[in-house]
Amino acid sequence: MVTPEDIKGWIEAGMSECTVNCEGDGHHFEAVIVSPEFEGKSRIQQHQLVYAVLGDKMKAAIHALSMKTLTPDEAGA
Repeated sequence: MVTPEDIKGWIEAGMSECTVNCEGDGHHFEAVIVSPEFEGKSRIQQHQLVYAVLGDKMKAAIHALSMKTLTPDEAGA
């Protein structure tokens, strides 16, 4: 079973300088992702970047992922 820590690790391994806070019950997950890679990108482009990092895990291992993506400025970091 996938854990929130798994998702956090996968995203952090695939994106530089990001921070991830992920919660979930093994089937449904919520993540807040802060990364400078999101700067200048639309929300859709930001989410596509995360989906690309997760790759096939989104089709098989992760049932549902709700995410909030923020730049460091938006997060107040």
